Amino acid sequence: MSNADPKASIPKGNEMLRITDLHAFYGESHILHGIDLTVNEGELVTLLGRNGSGRSTTLKAIMGLVDRRTGSVMLNGTEVTALAPHRIVHLGMGYCPEERGIFSGLSTEENLLLPPIVRSGGMTLDEIYTVFPNLYERRSSPGMRLSGGEQQMLAMARVLRTGARLLLLDEITEGLAPVIVKKLGEVIRLLKKRGHTIVLVEQNFRFAAPLADRHYVLEHGRIVATVTQDELASKTEMLHQLLGV
Repeated sequence: MSNADPKASIPKGNEMLRITDLHAFYGESHILHGIDLTVNEGELVTLLGRNGSGRSTTLKAIMGLVDRRTGSVMLNGTEVTALAPHRIVHLGMGYCPEERGIFSGLSTEENLLLPPIVRSGGMTLDEIYTVFPNLYERRSSPGMRLSGGEQQMLAMARVLRTGARLLLLDEITEGLAPVIVKKLGEVIRLLKKRGHTIVLVEQNFRFAAPLADRHYVLEHGRIVATVTQDELASKTEMLHQLLGV
């Protein structure tokens, strides 16, 4: 697998997200070194790489949650690099961080109702409880009483209620039981059918591989390879070597 142009082999469609020459910094530390990628409406792309490669920082840089960023982040044709995170959210972007951010003293339903609805088309409570029946059963339970899997479902559901159409999901399967991972895979397939666009940071390649339209592989804050779904079968072995799996 060569160092492919990250914009190559992208199918035609409405462009939802375009990142050009994105650099990100924490203090004096230069973490991202010129990220270029494009995501079309309804696509799911993954950011793959070893720990420390810059995958999670890429999501945070898109959202404006780093100390400093340069380059261009276009959301539906709007440049957002100068915008504060809360203004980016109102343009239809939702971020589900690795740490989940559940309020331990609030009930499941209170956690769900806390974020504002920023755009029309978000899931209603009834829809969320249909998709995540565990959350309905635990709707009165405080966040601290939820299992790791239930907390992850709650973190995702909270974003879906806001009306976000572009979802940034960071390590949603980490540390979870296989039955919960399977459920999250079903939810992501449902979201794709509903037309959501998803950027997924994922360590579990077996989980990510069948879901993604395209994989971007990061090393040291740079995209070193791009693999489409059609290329996956022929490049899986080399992909495993890059990822160390």
